[in-house]
Amino acid sequence: MNTPFQFPIRIYWEDTDAGGIVFYANYLKFFERARTEWLRALGFGQQVLRDESGGMFVVSETAVKYHSPARLDDTLVVTAELQASGRVSLTIAQRAYLRTPGQTDRLLAEGTIRLGWVDSQTLKPGRIPAPVLEALK
Repeated sequence: MNTPFQFPIRIYWEDTDAGGIVFYANYLKFFERARTEWLRALGFGQQVLRDESGGMFVVSETAVKYHSPARLDDTLVVTAELQASGRVSLTIAQRAYLRTPGQTDRLLAEGTIRLGWVDSQTLKPGRIPAPVLEALK
């Protein structure tokens, strides 16, 4: 099995609530950033992909489980890993870990995100371009 893609994220004031804890919905933003950079690392910038293919990925389903909070100034590592793929959708497994030098990373949140491929103009479902599916294998 391949090692999941990893993307570092620093926690800023804007990410936290009044108690200095990361607001739960921000983990979805962190997951989005990691997925975007994962696709870019595979050679598929999302804007270029949209311009060249006329299609784009949209989130159709999410499930997130929260284990422990992140706080201001923490460094996270957010992963993205293909869990399942089809002609029109992908399911991505994602995790957010607290990274503390000299310690084992601690799982903060994990989830699955289902992405569907749609025409960027009509938003009607379509097939994921073959080069994208090939790169994900």
